Amino acid sequence: METDASSMRPRSEGRAGIDRPIEVVIADDHAVVRDGLRAVLQREPEAFRVVGEAASVPEVIRAVKELRPDLLTLDLTMPGGSSLGALPQCFVVHPELAVVVVTMRDDPGYARQALRAGARGFVLKEAEPEELLHAFRVVVDGGQYLHPELGAAMIARPSAPRDDSELSEREREVVRLAALGYTNVEIGERLHIGERTVKTYRARALEKLGISRRSELIAYARREGLMEDPIGISARRRLRTEGS
Repeated sequence: METDASSMRPRSEGRAGIDRPIEVVIADDHAVVRDGLRAVLQREPEAFRVVGEAASVPEVIRAVKELRPDLLTLDLTMPGGSSLGALPQCFVVHPELAVVVVTMRDDPGYARQALRAGARGFVLKEAEPEELLHAFRVVVDGGQYLHPELGAAMIARPSAPRDDSELSEREREVVRLAALGYTNVEIGERLHIGERTVKTYRARALEKLGISRRSELIAYARREGLMEDPIGISARRRLRTEGS
């Protein structure tokens, strides 16, 4: 994992892209692609600053944890595991992270998978520099960006709709805690219900949402603003250990 030595300094306060440059980690297993993206970002040094690079999935997770960038540009296929499968771990340690998938794959199915995993953007590597920079700004500002042709294809061939309107308040709370990383036992203790009841609520919620993988669960909770944890799971476990 390559990092910018200056990135080890405390990050300036303020809004990324307005009060300070947007800090970026570039993730791709091809050095020529990383160099190309870095060159594009360096066209606007006042707006973007590359703080690190990653050439494998484990390096991606480590870079996000250590550097806490505003933006991660992510290739779909990298050594060491699933690129999209790594996003839940990234969001747990850095919930505000914005992710743009930059890939050669122009199938709408891949775009849907990326969005469900929590990415906010999906851009093709053939895109012009202006489009890349625009996409990066949009997602860091909280929006979503799709390559125009892919967006049109997704509208023409929509996936089956998902309706979470029937989730009860308790089901939403179980989903929130599960996405934050609490075990079924810990969720039960927090909500004062049994572990078997937690499993029932969780299974019912996943069925309603049409979700089968934890990465999708975390992506859903993140989109719905359910990832806030007043105490923090690590702090809570530490307090419980110290009190025992």
